[in-house]
Amino acid sequence: MYHNPVLLNESVLGLSIKPNGTYVDVTFGGGGHSLEILKHLNKGKLIVFDQDEDAERNLPDDERIIFVNNNFRYLKNFLKFYKATPVDGIIADLGVSSYQFDNPERGFSIRFEGDLDLRMDQKSKTDAKTILNKYPQEKLRDIFFKFGEVHNASKLARLIVDKRKDEEIASITRFKDLISTCTPKEKENKYLAKVFQALRIEVNDELNSLKEMLLQSKEVLRSGGRFVVISYHSLEDRLIKNFFRSGNLEGKIEKDFFGVPQTPFKLITRKPIIATEKEIEKNSRARSARLRIAEKI
Repeated sequence: MYHNPVLLNESVLGLSIKPNGTYVDVTFGGGGHSLEILKHLNKGKLIVFDQDEDAERNLPDDERIIFVNNNFRYLKNFLKFYKATPVDGIIADLGVSSYQFDNPERGFSIRFEGDLDLRMDQKSKTDAKTILNKYPQEKLRDIFFKFGEVHNASKLARLIVDKRKDEEIASITRFKDLISTCTPKEKENKYLAKVFQALRIEVNDELNSLKEMLLQSKEVLRSGGRFVVISYHSLEDRLIKNFFRSGNLEGKIEKDFFGVPQTPFKLITRKPIIATEKEIEKNSRARSARLRIAEKI
């Protein structure tokens, strides 16, 4: 197992697992959450999704589990294929796995030298190198501003377009060197983390995938089924908060003729659950984690 699960006990407890129920882990990764779910199942079923084919190495030898090597944006289609609807619970841990961060070849971490990749699905044609060398300046600016909240996104995009005229931007180290004049002194790591987050979200189309999966959850969850989501940045958390509150991505609560709010979910957590200082000491990734739980009405 290569993933150290964040908020493990809180998230699995939040699923309120029925021993003979059907559950879905849409972000299998290193299998940490899935292994814990299996401990609570008797004759139940667990369907796990991961677009990273490396994740399949972590599958336990257990007939109760089905592995889907695909993006969770296809949740409904695969659950129908396996005749698994409706399900009793869904869990999503939206962070990058520890394995992906710690593997230099994948390009997720600014700590290592490596190619500018950032693809969760290695079969995808678009990587970070393609974006940095091919996207127009305006689109680069929008990506850094929207997905990374980079304060000087316009300056950064302009610099990238200027530098790539002389040479292809191909490696992490070279990219960091080329944008050093945009990087605030003594805050390099925080700034670069935002830049790489923005690139990663664009490479993997993460927000659109999340939106599609959220909307499909209403169709595949049974009444009383739980939806547990761990997010790591404000864009994701805002979407989840709006969806759990209203059943739509905008957060607009519809009302019936009598003015009674109409929503498909009951909030189990009014505010997000965050990690304890003790967990953060053991796993720094937990610092930005936000756990929200809702139940299908």
